[in-house]
Amino acid sequence: MPSRVPAIAFIGGGPRTAGVLERLAANRPELFGGPLHVHVIEPHEPGSGRIWRYDQDPGLLLNSTAADVTMFTDASVACDGPSIDGPGLSTWAAGVLDGSIRDVPAFEPHLLAQLRTLTPASFPTRQLQSKYLEWFFRRAVDALGSEVTVTVHRETATGVERLPVERLPEGGAHRVRLASGAEVAADVVVYALGHTDSLPDPESARLSGFAARHGGFHAAPSYTTDVDYSAIEAGQDVIVSGMGLAFVDLMVLLFQGRGGRFEERPDGELDYVPSGAEPRVWVGSRRGVPYHSKISSVLRGEQITRPRYFTAEAIDALLAEHQEIDFRTHLWPLIAKDAGYAYYRELFTGYPTRVLGTWAGFESRLDAIDWYSTAREELVAFSVPDPALRLDLEKLDHPLSGCAFADHDTVQRSVADYIQNDLNLRTSPDHSETLALFTALLFVYMDLGRLVPQERLNARSQQTIHGWWHGFFSFVDSGPPAHRLREMLALHRAGLLKFLGPGMWVRADDSVGRFVAGTFQSPVVVDASAYIEARLPSASVERSANPALADLHDAGLGTEQRLLTSEGAHSTGKLLVSGNHEVLSPVATPQKGLFAVGPWTSGWGAGAFARPNTNAAPFRENDALARRILSTVAATRPTESQLSAF
Repeated sequence: MPSRVPAIAFIGGGPRTAGVLERLAANRPELFGGPLHVHVIEPHEPGSGRIWRYDQDPGLLLNSTAADVTMFTDASVACDGPSIDGPGLSTWAAGVLDGSIRDVPAFEPHLLAQLRTLTPASFPTRQLQSKYLEWFFRRAVDALGSEVTVTVHRETATGVERLPVERLPEGGAHRVRLASGAEVAADVVVYALGHTDSLPDPESARLSGFAARHGGFHAAPSYTTDVDYSAIEAGQDVIVSGMGLAFVDLMVLLFQGRGGRFEERPDGELDYVPSGAEPRVWVGSRRGVPYHSKISSVLRGEQITRPRYFTAEAIDALLAEHQEIDFRTHLWPLIAKDAGYAYYRELFTGYPTRVLGTWAGFESRLDAIDWYSTAREELVAFSVPDPALRLDLEKLDHPLSGCAFADHDTVQRSVADYIQNDLNLRTSPDHSETLALFTALLFVYMDLGRLVPQERLNARSQQTIHGWWHGFFSFVDSGPPAHRLREMLALHRAGLLKFLGPGMWVRADDSVGRFVAGTFQSPVVVDASAYIEARLPSASVERSANPALADLHDAGLGTEQRLLTSEGAHSTGKLLVSGNHEVLSPVATPQKGLFAVGPWTSGWGAGAFARPNTNAAPFRENDALARRILSTVAATRPTESQLSAF
């Protein structure tokens, strides 16, 4: 009886699956010989998937420059599999133009125009990124070789069934059900769905019901570009909560997407020329300000290549001393000290006239003291005469905390001044200390999941890392291109964008049938018939609108991550997975052959693509997952004696 060919099924075919496929190709010669079937189940174009699909508004951009995007596991990545370098987005775009990159379809004229003007410092459109991701997927498939067949199913997976072992020779231990009614047999199933829609939480559902009853409009948290905003009329007031990246996309869709345009003034600032179809937006958030802009400066001083205090040795020492690790007590002081070290190193070595003393002297004293100490405060106060140049991480996190705004004009002026100051700091060639801070936080963010075992963190810390730490990092390091903030200011000057400030609240007022919004730090109150929650939905498997994840939860194959606190068990809503991304059952045992990776899992998660030459966490995860998949497939392949029994 001939040997059965093992099979792997990926539910989701976006960039995460493409990255794992590339790692399967790189590791297969070492870990698995012979033929293999791979199934990719994705209703959208494989490689780009839903989030990065081509069919988006052409005005939507990446929040990274072309030089800062790659899908390749380069030599900087500390992984067990072989590194394979390849072109990042910027180099790939140049290769498409000069013909050295050939496996691409004909580009539409507007995309060709983008290619011709693209530089490494450009922020590419998401449409261009989709083409890069789709090219990478095809390249990864080709690299798997002739013994591996890859079948793409342009469908939606609706569930997975585990089969008893006696049916193994019929084609694997799992059946993946498709929306068409067909099934895919597989030994290993990998859930790699990226960001998915969720059913509204009770509060958002209540607000949608309120809007429906009163003829208004409400958009619950969702992927911004998938929401239909056509019901919002020209000149209509719209309340928006959230000033992160979802709001930046919303701003593009409601203004440029409706025919408006920006014109540059002689002083370099922008004016907005309206089309007449725009609404008027009132926006606020917890902080009351947008994410910090991307940085265009370059380092003048000595480069930081790795963390100095948040190191494997420091974490090992903490693990040896403490049974449970607390983020705020044990980890954050190291992270903050690394941030301060990088920031002040750039000030001392790049701008020596702005400080007193030498870097060697400052460094030796900083090494010897705790970040949160009077000694550090005294050292900084003496060494950095200008208080505006001293790093205050708490102020950075809550820039308008403690401010009491007397009236509407004060709120508008304060937020607009904050945005302008942020632009001055992050686009000026004379403030590269902001880039040093950015780099230090990025190093730690990429290393946290590798160095700190999640099971050794106490419950409070796991919540803090997935909540506050991720939010703080995103606020400081993962903001929009600088010109998006200039566009915000132009819309503000045009009277089409108004700021509510920090500490925002919103309520549905049945007495007037409208949404009412204000903040706890100002007397300004506005009302409108339209309210948009500009943020992604929380990643909850229980409330997932994706049928495959809903089935996984309902069938009891996986369980939600639960944290034990002083107030009892608390569910994070995330799918519980092991350190190697195996799905865990309700009794925390690994579900053999079921893997999951993505923001809706308890794993650290770090996106799907990253900067080149940064030992990026996504690529380390992809390599480890691919090796685990290949080992699992090899172990589940039936022997000749097993097959002969049938």
